[in-house]
Amino acid sequence: MTSSAISPEQYINEVPEDRREALQKLREVILSNLPKGFKEGMQYGMIGYSVPHEIYPAGYHCDPKIPLPFMSFASQKNSINFYHMGIYAKKELYDWFVSEFPKHSKKKLDMGKSCMRFKKVEDIPYELLGELSQKLTPEEWIEIYEAAFKK
Repeated sequence: MTSSAISPEQYINEVPEDRREALQKLREVILSNLPKGFKEGMQYGMIGYSVPHEIYPAGYHCDPKIPLPFMSFASQKNSINFYHMGIYAKKELYDWFVSEFPKHSKKKLDMGKSCMRFKKVEDIPYELLGELSQKLTPEEWIEIYEAAFKK
């Protein structure tokens, strides 16, 4: 379920009412923990955080006009999904997250390569996602990205 919203505020206002507070809280947690240099905006119909062209002029290799994606979240049909490319690209970060998750949730981790799915808003581990948001700077993400993805 992608959105045509042009701002994070518009996106949050357009999701079902029972998810708005959770998405706003998730956004605030990310913004208060995200290292300096990342930029919030809309990417791929979701609220996203990227390395802007001012820091990384090459942009995303699939489409250099797009700033380098890093993290995002979205309200999907059956869940709220949180995407973190660093978890996909850096095994140590993935291992850290998987080992920390049970300390923050009684639920089983529902996770793909870079996507975590939370079926109920009360299952979102805000504190843990805030910690995760702090783990990589834009410079570190660029280094990992170039080593792993840029061919």
